[in-house]
Amino acid sequence: MATIVDFDGILLYAKPYKDNDLLIKFLTKQFGKKMFLVRGARKPQFKLRAAILPFSYGLYSGDIKTEGLSYLRDGKRVKNFEAISTDIIKNAYATYIMSLFDLAFHDGQRQSEWYIRILKGLSLINDGFDPQIIANIFEIQLLKAFGVQPDWRNCVVCHRTDLPFDYSEAYGGLLCANHWNLDKYRMHLDQKTIYLLRLFSNVDLNKLNTINVSKTTKQKLRNVIDQIYNRSVGVVPKSKRFIDQLDKYKI
Repeated sequence: MATIVDFDGILLYAKPYKDNDLLIKFLTKQFGKKMFLVRGARKPQFKLRAAILPFSYGLYSGDIKTEGLSYLRDGKRVKNFEAISTDIIKNAYATYIMSLFDLAFHDGQRQSEWYIRILKGLSLINDGFDPQIIANIFEIQLLKAFGVQPDWRNCVVCHRTDLPFDYSEAYGGLLCANHWNLDKYRMHLDQKTIYLLRLFSNVDLNKLNTINVSKTTKQKLRNVIDQIYNRSVGVVPKSKRFIDQLDKYKI
């Protein structure tokens, strides 16, 4: 059964299907992630071309199916993150955030809260906020969806909050200085990095004005988050490898 309805959507990605069609995945506010078949989308004069450009979002209309492919009917009030579309760095991080989200949740699970978060995160990147910092925030907040839920609040052993912290993979969270001896393989992070990791774990993007982070601290954040994802999550989207290449060649 299919129902023609309006929905709020963020285009996650599109890929060719048959000769002239596209498969497009949207994150919708009402229905979670949905895959849509768009017939004739690859033809030169396709009327909805502007509504299905990369990094498009807004109000769409479609035949929504509970199982299988849905069908896109119209783009009613659609906008595009133009700065993301034209900037290779912003493009790379925005694509990575959407790829990571796509891997974290099953299709068809309603994710209205995450829809709002993703839309706000992309808006911040589009408006000039540091794309790595926005990506780092999503990486930390998506850990729970991957079944990894570090305790960023206090020491996992004694629950103290008034001593220096370090991160322990073995204990799944923070260890205070009194318990660093329990894990000789703890990450030996500086307190600035720890502070930002704790901040990222519960920051509300709608209340985020600015965060000034040095290149050195950004690299430390990159290293620790990469280690957590590589060892505890095991997910590395292709878009992340592209970011690593950009960083390697200082693009």
